[in-house]
Amino acid sequence: MSLEPSLDYSSLANNIKAWGKSLGFQQVGITDVDVSQHHQAFLDWLEKGYHGQMSFFERNIEKRLHPEQLVENTLRVISVRMNYLPEDAHFASNLEQSDSAYISRYALGRDYHKLMRKRLKQLGEKILSHCDTLEFRPFVDSAPVLEHAFAEKAGIGWTGKHSLTINKDAGSWFFLGELFVNIPLPTDEPIEEGCGTCAACISICPTQAIIEPYKIDANRCISYLTIEHQGAIPEEFREPMGNRIYGCDDCQLICPYNRQAPTTQEQDFSPRAALKNLSLIDAFNWTSDMFLKATEGTAIRRIGIERWRRNVSVAMGNAPYSNEIIACLKAALEQEHSPVLKEHYQWALRQQEQKGASMPGDAIPIIDISRQQARLIRSIKKGLPRDA
Repeated sequence: MSLEPSLDYSSLANNIKAWGKSLGFQQVGITDVDVSQHHQAFLDWLEKGYHGQMSFFERNIEKRLHPEQLVENTLRVISVRMNYLPEDAHFASNLEQSDSAYISRYALGRDYHKLMRKRLKQLGEKILSHCDTLEFRPFVDSAPVLEHAFAEKAGIGWTGKHSLTINKDAGSWFFLGELFVNIPLPTDEPIEEGCGTCAACISICPTQAIIEPYKIDANRCISYLTIEHQGAIPEEFREPMGNRIYGCDDCQLICPYNRQAPTTQEQDFSPRAALKNLSLIDAFNWTSDMFLKATEGTAIRRIGIERWRRNVSVAMGNAPYSNEIIACLKAALEQEHSPVLKEHYQWALRQQEQKGASMPGDAIPIIDISRQQARLIRSIKKGLPRDA
């Protein structure tokens, strides 16, 4: 244990929270490294294959379960949250516009990983200037860390039934980060779980990926399918995807705690112009260079142009009947060499042609959205005035 006899760790902890807020974190909590209460649930989830193709969960399991093995001499974890919902957020309205691309809110602005890691490093350096024996290491989705478990123990919020951290005042529109330290700071207390009997997130999930409270089957999750999953998207999940081409926010949009969620002051999280009100046809027609330019500095870039087109083609298949979409898909199919993309283009074409065949000759296509999606939109309009 690293001790400085003359140091008042209680005062230091209070200062750390103040310094964290001055760096742009809305909340800072401190916990020990014991997350044993989450061990069995994580191991069971892994054993059942609910992590899909995310093989990184299979590596460094002991370090994930025992943080002191990840960073030697770690005694405490400083958990932080940073809000990312901007004041001009109108992203949810895209769910009503079936010919527009829906992108998860967190990905519309700058990639949060580097921003938060830099701030956490600055926090560590500030602590070091007051504590010579400090050793620290920041993490933001960059290592085997049970971030939600730490946030829960540090009093940031509780783990909701959709497995995300919820704060009663801030909802869940925030990012989490951690600073591992080797000093015995006083710890914070967890807060009371607030979901109660509410199961809105479970019932609204388009693919029923929340198989039971607090347990997600990633293989069914639209966020996983559009971001992490490589290869063909299983057909059973394509129609439920609707126009969601990168991620899915449904379980957060329906959550009562998000109805009055606070906005962020971080301008970097404001939606990029190229990603706002993006039509499916425009998104599909991006060249590799256009994709790289439009997604520069965002989390979207990591999926690459092939997965991007795969996802957009599914949304095009789900869109209202359109001669332009059909022509676009046919032209792309003639030039495409990827078996995966060809298969998705063909599926989307069949979906469009079936819609066309069922329409009277002079009929105007009707936008058809799922009952869950319609319910979600009604809830947004009632409870989320920023996105109405």
